[in-house]
Amino acid sequence: MRIAVLGARGQLGAALVHELASTHDVHSIGHADLDITDDGAVAAAMDRLHPEAIVNGVAFNDVDGSEDRPVDALNVNAFGVRALARSAADLGASLVHYSTDFVFDGTASSPYSEDDPPNPRSVYAASKLLGEWFAADVPRAYVLRVESLFGRAPDGPAPKGSVAMILGAIRAGREARVFEDRTVSPTYIPDAARATRELLERGALPGVYHCVNSGRCTWLEFARELARQAGVEARLVPVRVADVRLRAARPQYCALSNEKLRGAGIAMPSWQDAIARYVASALATEPTS
Repeated sequence: MRIAVLGARGQLGAALVHELASTHDVHSIGHADLDITDDGAVAAAMDRLHPEAIVNGVAFNDVDGSEDRPVDALNVNAFGVRALARSAADLGASLVHYSTDFVFDGTASSPYSEDDPPNPRSVYAASKLLGEWFAADVPRAYVLRVESLFGRAPDGPAPKGSVAMILGAIRAGREARVFEDRTVSPTYIPDAARATRELLERGALPGVYHCVNSGRCTWLEFARELARQAGVEARLVPVRVADVRLRAARPQYCALSNEKLRGAGIAMPSWQDAIARYVASALATEPTS
């Protein structure tokens, strides 16, 4: 299968390239190669490559910054997706696009399913939901909602994000502030990449899928497990959502059910199993003295 991977230099994009390239004809496209907010450039590039699948790993992920830069967030997370969707539809290609748990308001008490109605509470969340709607115009579109992404491909960029910061802090003996009342279902990036490949190869029914590791935890529980598997004593400082001033609202309960993905024949390992592999990978890539 000829596959175009957009955002190929990022953490998710690099993992997608690594996962897909072993069995498919993958064309890696970074931001320097193509600006997805340029409709004409997108159409020309996709016409030239003529991919059978377009996998979009591009996103404007600055949640708080989106409140001050709504046009940038909308251009990348929504209108850029529209450009890719138009090309996919014209070419008869599949489209894979990644969304977020932030499309929900976080007021649930049990994991959200794909059938639960979205209710975004920030510019970032609204831009991502619009992107989902544009992607859905493609007959064979897969919208994968991921959450609290962590990890990387073996040859990908250095890990970043909340999990990398927490691991760095606890291994350095520094205090790590973590939410004790925010519940998540994290996504280990290599697992998301594998699920993407399997959805495409199986020709699964198109639609929205929650692509998260199995189970749910608070950030405090996640940090404790991270420290346990890293073999270090953690200095964790529990904080509550109400006590932290954030520019953009975060969903407080945002666990996602991945039962629909399991029904498609793709089982996601537990978040504890993902942490074990993440810690092993982090230790293996450390420079030796």
